[in-house]
Amino acid sequence: MNNNQTSGRSKFSGKLGFVLSAAGASVGLGNIWRFPYLAAKYGGGIFLLCYVLLALTFGYTMIMAETAIGRMTQKSPVGAYKHFGNKAGLKFGGWINAIIPILIVPYYSVIGGWVVKYLYTYIVSGTAAPAEDGFFTGFISNGLQAEGGFLVFAVITLLIIFMGVQNGIERVSKIMMPVLVVLAVVIAVYSITREGAVEGVKFFIIPNAKNFSWMTIVSALGQMFYSLSIAMGILVTFGSYMKKEVSVEETTYQVIFFDSLIAILAGLMIIPSVFAFSGAEAGKTLKAGPSLMFITMPKIFNSMGIGRVIAIFFFVLVLFAAITSSIALTESAVSTFEDELGWSRRTGTFLMAAIMLGLGSLSALGYGPLSGVTIIGMQFLDFFDFLTNSVMMPIAALCTCLLVTFVIKKGQIAAEIEAGGKKFRGKWLFDFMIKFICPLFVVIILVSSILNVFGVISM
Repeated sequence: MNNNQTSGRSKFSGKLGFVLSAAGASVGLGNIWRFPYLAAKYGGGIFLLCYVLLALTFGYTMIMAETAIGRMTQKSPVGAYKHFGNKAGLKFGGWINAIIPILIVPYYSVIGGWVVKYLYTYIVSGTAAPAEDGFFTGFISNGLQAEGGFLVFAVITLLIIFMGVQNGIERVSKIMMPVLVVLAVVIAVYSITREGAVEGVKFFIIPNAKNFSWMTIVSALGQMFYSLSIAMGILVTFGSYMKKEVSVEETTYQVIFFDSLIAILAGLMIIPSVFAFSGAEAGKTLKAGPSLMFITMPKIFNSMGIGRVIAIFFFVLVLFAAITSSIALTESAVSTFEDELGWSRRTGTFLMAAIMLGLGSLSALGYGPLSGVTIIGMQFLDFFDFLTNSVMMPIAALCTCLLVTFVIKKGQIAAEIEAGGKKFRGKWLFDFMIKFICPLFVVIILVSSILNVFGVISM
């Protein structure tokens, strides 16, 4: 046992290790894939403003709560909730937080496999093939290709998890996160300096009240869960690896900064590029939604003089972001197996590998050989995404709010946050948000998402 372990539990080496690992968990496909198309769809600059304000209030509160609970209890989500009693409601809250990453990481790895496929194609074949009509739908409907990309991504994730907290997660995050930021800056600078890109920059950065709607807030709220890894059990688990002398509040602000920085850079990479290379059709092109990264951007890369180089840099960046999030999701699941079942890291990793293979294969084959099999009209990947992100995560977040407000003794969270010797400067904001605003927000997200799926409202 090394000096960085307490009672057999692994620890991050220090503040930097936690911040980069937690930021890596937050910075993923939600930032680079999802954020730009939502920003484009729901108002550009006004969406960005709403998102940043929500990150500094809603996001701040939930990250603080989950991290403090993890460090206070030194447990992953199930054990953390049981620490405060054995009531059925507490058990439910712990298990729903624990199950979410177990369900997310298989289909997340499938999308990661798509990124692997694009990166490989750009390296081997250049820009022409990915820009062809039907390239994306062609390979995701090809069972062998879709499964192959998924397995490559899953193996990378599992190998890092197998190496442990410091040697695996922390070491990889310390390498990937700085590289990711540098790549994002380089591509964003290239994008915004193209002729015609300035209109895209204005649209994305400058708030326009005329573009505001109720769905701007609802969509920004939903994006918070994707971007900040809220209600996935990750922050509770990572909090349990945090040393007492590390400030919870300071690291929370730093994680939010990293997350928002990458989201803004992603928007500057993609939205100005669309304006520069689509001209008058930019508005229509930006409404491509989820296909923006996999169908629209390859066409843009193909029209650039050095498109192949930019495309390779872009998909390396996306791959790094996807890996840092997938290892955080998998670590949360493996930590639960270790804590609740008493298993070794090796056994927990092997079980997670089996779950990823089973559920991930359903998602990978869902657009090909299994395309005829649907759940409430959805392919497997879409169903797992809806179940976890639109239903389970808001419920898990609500459980956290209720736990902090009604179960944990008054002052315990504040005492944990101040354990490192730093004053809890945002205590008034935290108390108000966790008791009143956060529960309201998560109920709005839950109800809106369910009504949208069943066609009652349109998002």
